[in-house]
Amino acid sequence: MMDCLPTLIPPELGALAAAVLLLGAIVTSFVTASFGAGGGVLLLALMTLFMPVATVIPLHGVIQAGSNVGRVALMWRHIQWPILLAFAIGAVIGAAAGSRLLVGLPQAAMELALGAFILWSCWGPMPHLPQGSNARLGLGGAVTSALTLFVGATGPFVAAFLRGMRLNRLHHVGTFSACMVTQHGLKILVFALLGFGFAPYVPFLVAMFVFGFLGTWLGRLVLERMDDQLFWRILAVVLTLIALRLLYSGGRELMGG
Repeated sequence: MMDCLPTLIPPELGALAAAVLLLGAIVTSFVTASFGAGGGVLLLALMTLFMPVATVIPLHGVIQAGSNVGRVALMWRHIQWPILLAFAIGAVIGAAAGSRLLVGLPQAAMELALGAFILWSCWGPMPHLPQGSNARLGLGGAVTSALTLFVGATGPFVAAFLRGMRLNRLHHVGTFSACMVTQHGLKILVFALLGFGFAPYVPFLVAMFVFGFLGTWLGRLVLERMDDQLFWRILAVVLTLIALRLLYSGGRELMGG
C-alpha cells in the first residue's frame, strides 16, 4: 500500500499521514456502520492532526457528501421532497451568509471553533426540538449550513431538526441523507468559489471513499458483537484529547505565542 501512496496524495501531506488517514477512513466508517453515529466527527478530528483546519473542512465535506450519495441512491424513493425543498432553500441562504463570514477568518479562530464543537459533541446535550414545520426546517437548514463552513460535521443538528418532523425510519434516513448531500454540496461549492483547489486531492479522496466502504462492510459484519458503552467512552476520550489540542493550538496562535 505504501508504494501506491505517492500517486494518491499531494506531496505536502506525506506518505505516513496518508496511510494513517486511509486507515482512519476504515475505522471511522466502521464506527458509523456499527453504531450509527460518531464516525464523521472522529474523521474530522483525525484529519486535523495532519492538515490545517482550512483544508480539512472542505475535504471532509467531499468525503461526507460521497458517503451520503450512496445512501440517497438506495433510499431515493423514501425522500420527502417538500421537506428537502424547505431545507435546501434555507441551506442556500445559510451557505451564502456563512461564506461572507468565512473570507479572511484566521486559522486560529477556525481551530478554536472546531475544538469547541468537538468537545460539545462529546459532552454537551443534543438539542431536543419540538415537532417541526417546513419554516422551522428551513431555518435549521440556514443555521446548520452556515455552521458547517466552520466546524464541518453538523449532521447531529440536522438530524435533530428532522426528528421534529416525526417521519418514519425509512423516510427519516432517506430525507436526512438527501439533506446532507445538499448541505455538503453547497459547502463544496462555497469553498470552490473562494478558491480552494480540490483537484490535487481527487486521487486521495477516491482512495478515502474506497477505504471507507471497506470500513462500512466490516462494521456491518460485527455490528452485534460490540460493547457500546465501552466504545463510546473510548471515543469520547480520543475526541476530547484532539479537541483540547485544537483549542491549545488556536489559543496560542491567537495570542501570538
